[in-house]
Amino acid sequence: MATDSIAIAQSNLPAPKSTVAGAPHTIFLLAVIAAWSAWGYFGAVRMRSAQNPHRAAMYVLTVLWEWSVVAYIAWGARRHGSSLRELIGGRWDNLKDFLKDVAIAVGFWLIALVVLLCTAVALHATKTGQNIRFLLPQNHLEIFLWILTSITAGICEEIIFRGYFQRQFRAWTGNVPAGVLLSAAAFGAGHIYQGWRSAIIIVVYGLLFGILAEMRKSLRPGMMTHTWHDGFAGLAGRLLVK
Repeated sequence: MATDSIAIAQSNLPAPKSTVAGAPHTIFLLAVIAAWSAWGYFGAVRMRSAQNPHRAAMYVLTVLWEWSVVAYIAWGARRHGSSLRELIGGRWDNLKDFLKDVAIAVGFWLIALVVLLCTAVALHATKTGQNIRFLLPQNHLEIFLWILTSITAGICEEIIFRGYFQRQFRAWTGNVPAGVLLSAAAFGAGHIYQGWRSAIIIVVYGLLFGILAEMRKSLRPGMMTHTWHDGFAGLAGRLLVK
């Protein structure tokens, strides 16, 4: 009887959170992203001092890089019995589901703006836009490529950091908050080229995205917000820092 009771109780426990891919797959990806971030940091130093930085080439390279990382994640997930669709959180079944995610994305963005502004004020980082001035598009071709880059970042970075790393860290630690925090830290480290204050703000942004992904059990609202925020910030920043 006692054994039966234990078996019943265990059957009612939630299933453990599984990993997306094997540990070597993740360790290799972390090492590659660290190398990419270091290269981006020193590249940003050179671009800030350049008379005419090659922004268009940088946008194209970023797009190719992020989709390559997603392809690597898809390969690792498939070998592990998972898929990108599972990481993203399925798909919309009807228009109502789509509109619900749109509404969540809008509300999340407004809340995130307030949180990020407060963080920037606390860090005395309200003028960090000057640090990324070299990144901002200046002509029609660069504007087009910036929008393409923003769409890529919205999709790919949510898959990479919230879909892949957050789930990996959550499974390894057995702790949801730890997974959110570690993936946010990786997200911020990947943007260190913008300066340490901006990187901290991006860590906070990553925390918000991680919480949203856990609550919604989907990356779709985060993808929408991420895409819109990057696109809007770049185009608005272009006007403000002139």
